[in-house]
Amino acid sequence: MATIQWFPGHMAKALRQIREQMSLVDIVFELVDARIPYSSQNPEVARAAGDKPRLLILTKTDLADPQVTQEWLNFFAHHDQPVLALDSRGRNVAKVVTQKAQSILVDKLAAEQAKGMKKRAIRAMCVGVPNVGKSTLLNHLVKKNVAATGNRPGVTTGQQWLRSSAQLELLDTPGVLWPKFATERQGTLLALTGAIKDSLFAKDDVALFALHYLRKHRLAELMSRYRLSKADVDETVSDPDLLLTITQKMGFRDDYDRASERLIFELRKGKLGKISLETPADLETKHEND
Repeated sequence: MATIQWFPGHMAKALRQIREQMSLVDIVFELVDARIPYSSQNPEVARAAGDKPRLLILTKTDLADPQVTQEWLNFFAHHDQPVLALDSRGRNVAKVVTQKAQSILVDKLAAEQAKGMKKRAIRAMCVGVPNVGKSTLLNHLVKKNVAATGNRPGVTTGQQWLRSSAQLELLDTPGVLWPKFATERQGTLLALTGAIKDSLFAKDDVALFALHYLRKHRLAELMSRYRLSKADVDETVSDPDLLLTITQKMGFRDDYDRASERLIFELRKGKLGKISLETPADLETKHEND
């Protein structure tokens, strides 16, 4: 599998702007994909934030396994990392996010009032990898369409201040990746979930990764979706051969590139069920192997 890397000039500029604007905010809202809550965290954001409070907001929870999402919430709570799991379209999302930010900043806000400072809105910077659902969340936080949305990376192209309420102001930023992914798997997970432009990676490689995962963790859903028999998914059948079988089942003959694109799209859209592609247990296994 080819190594996936993507760090064009506009992302370097966006990261520089994030660092420059950090002193203007009280807290950082880092949006991460609930299907890959660890791999979609940008290490450059944590470095830029420094000691600034950071709230992880798990988006796309409607596509993730609810049980695994709860495991992640427990994991982050155990590591004293403030976290929320949200359906960005929920009715009370603005209230939930504002109250969580207030609870994190309660000491800072109390200290300001003790000094006689006027009560003010919390200023939060919203960051996240491309296509994580940041614009969708912001539009619901401010209760109108002020941020462009789209099911592809690179929709937001510049910074802008948005007002959610008298209690919360938001600095929107473009989706950013980082110069080098820690592992090949991390890059593949980001590609599979839509954080990297589809034109910048080999779809068959990513589809084979998805197939391998589905065979191991979601075999019943895989068989049902693509009308596969037990013989089709027998352990003696390789992943490439299974992809060719699925290609034929889709009616694409031997056009496995087209089938790969369809498989990736359907996984992203939840056509194979609510799927989480990493768990806290994966981190434990990784640390044991390091």
